[in-house]
Amino acid sequence: MKRNDIKPSEITPEEIFLNRRKLLAGALAVGLLPGCQPDATAAAIPGSGEFTGLQSWPNSLDIEPTGFEAVTTTCNYYELGYTSGDQVRSEPPLTTDPWSIEITGAAERTGTFTLEDILQPHTLEERIYRFRCVEAWSSVVPWVGFPLADLIRRFEPLSSAKYVMFQTAVKRDEMPGLRRFALDWPYTEGLTIEEAMHPLTLVSVGMYGRVMPNQSGAPIRIIVPWKYGYKGAKSIVRIHFTDEQPRIAEERNGYSWVTAWNQQAPHEYGFYSNVNPNRPHPRWSQASERVLGGSLFNTVRQPTLMFNGYEEEVAHLYQGLDLIRNH
Repeated sequence: MKRNDIKPSEITPEEIFLNRRKLLAGALAVGLLPGCQPDATAAAIPGSGEFTGLQSWPNSLDIEPTGFEAVTTTCNYYELGYTSGDQVRSEPPLTTDPWSIEITGAAERTGTFTLEDILQPHTLEERIYRFRCVEAWSSVVPWVGFPLADLIRRFEPLSSAKYVMFQTAVKRDEMPGLRRFALDWPYTEGLTIEEAMHPLTLVSVGMYGRVMPNQSGAPIRIIVPWKYGYKGAKSIVRIHFTDEQPRIAEERNGYSWVTAWNQQAPHEYGFYSNVNPNRPHPRWSQASERVLGGSLFNTVRQPTLMFNGYEEEVAHLYQGLDLIRNH
C-alpha cells in the first residue's frame, strides 16, 4: 500500500495510540502478553497427544530421522533418572498441566504467564535438526516448535540484556533424581542474546509429531542445534534476562545465575559448549560420534561436524573468539 492510499478512517486516533502502553499493562496484569487474545489457529498442546496440520520448515535436514524409541530412551534428564531408560519408567509421572513460566530481569514485560499465554499466537512447525550430545552420541530429530526469537521479542528485552537464562522445574515429589547431589538444583542454562535470537534456536513443545515426552523435556524446552544437548534447558519454568555472563557461584539479586554443568565441572563444560571436533572433552575425543539406533555390536560412528553441521549459519556469532579456550 502506498502512503497516499491510506484512508483517513484507517488512521489510529492519537489518544488511542498514546494509551497503547496502558492497555498492554492491563493485559499483563491478567497474565496476557500482546498477541495472546484467544485464536482458534494459535499454537496449543493437543489433548490427543498428536499435532495436526504442522508446517514443514523448508530448511530441515533431508535425512531420515533417528527412531523415536532410540531418542526417547537415550536422554539425560537427570532430574527424572540417571541411566538410560530410567526417565521413561520414573514414577510418579511429571505433571505438566497446568504449567506456567516466570519472566524476570532486564525486559519491559515481566511476570508469570501460563503455557497457553506463552504459546499464543505462534505457529508451530516441524524442524528436522541434528542433535549432538557431549557424551559423543548423535541423532536426527524432528522437533515441533517455533523460533525462540519470536517469543523473546514479545518481552521486549532492554538494551542491557546481553544473556538469556533458563531454569528447569523442581518438583521433588515427581523428580526422584533431585534426591541425588549430581548438580546444584535447579538446573539452569544460558545463551548470549545473539544466540537466543538466532533463527535456528527453537522453543520446542513436541517431537515426531507428538507432544513432548516427559523424559525429553515436557512441556516446553529449548533446542540449540549447533551446541551440545545439555545447553537446551528442559521443562522450563523461568526465563531471565541479564547483563552479565553467568559466572561460577555468582550471586545476583539473591539468586545464583550460573549454568549447571559449567558450575559442576568448569574445566570440562564451558559456557558456550559449541559442538567442536577440535576441542576434546578432557576424558574423551569429540572428533567422531556414535549414531543412535545401532545395536551394541553394529554401532555406526561418523566424523563430528563443526558446529554440528551448522557452521555456515552460526560461525559469524563467534568471529574472533578462541573456540578452544572458550569451550
